[in-house]
Amino acid sequence: MGTGLRTYRGFHAENDLVHFTLQLGETDLDIAIKKEEDNKRLRHGLTELLCLKRQELKDYLSIDREFQTSLTPYLPIEGAPQAALEMAAASAAVGVGPMAAVAGYFAGQAGHFLEDYSEDIIVENGGDIWLKSTRTRRIAIFAGSSPFSNRIGLEIRPETTPLGICTSSGTVGHALSFGRADAAVIIASSALLADAAATASGNMVQGISDLQPAVDFALGIPGVSGALAIIGDQLAVRGDIELVPLKLSL
Repeated sequence: MGTGLRTYRGFHAENDLVHFTLQLGETDLDIAIKKEEDNKRLRHGLTELLCLKRQELKDYLSIDREFQTSLTPYLPIEGAPQAALEMAAASAAVGVGPMAAVAGYFAGQAGHFLEDYSEDIIVENGGDIWLKSTRTRRIAIFAGSSPFSNRIGLEIRPETTPLGICTSSGTVGHALSFGRADAAVIIASSALLADAAATASGNMVQGISDLQPAVDFALGIPGVSGALAIIGDQLAVRGDIELVPLKLSL
């Protein structure tokens, strides 16, 4: 989703958590943790970590430009940072280029850092989410002009977390998609896998007849537990994924 489309963030505000934002270049995070754990030292430590990871990746992209432009699985060159290695592995598992996992990677890095401080964490990066929780949470699905948009959500049980929830869209935002899905939503064991899988699944959707094959494909990826694809007023869903109706207002 584009960085200019952030109104959806109001739909997942949690009353028991404190929300704050952190923007570092293209990385635009909305973070929610337990109120009693929030402090300047934690925010500073998180900022330092993400700045380091971003700079490592930026430096690598300057010497391996094909990593950034490849739309198919790509093997990083020798000496690549951990970010590039993890993104390449996740994207190779689903058949897309490594940059398809970049938003999920940084959401996951933030989430893993915060695990040492809070039992309940939601990190959202451009619609891609890393989540850990001690209670059941509901995550609204944003699907552009579809009538399902912000009217249905995912109910996430605490025992299934931590996990990643990522969305790809061919009709919303600036992220590259070769499909026409209003939303392709993936639940997976990690945010970077969910991010790459959402891109791959969304790319498959050119019409309504592609919705079911797209979610079937996603469920064949090791680590993916649930998938949903939407075009207009039609959807397909498969796996360990519980949809709930929502009545939301900002």
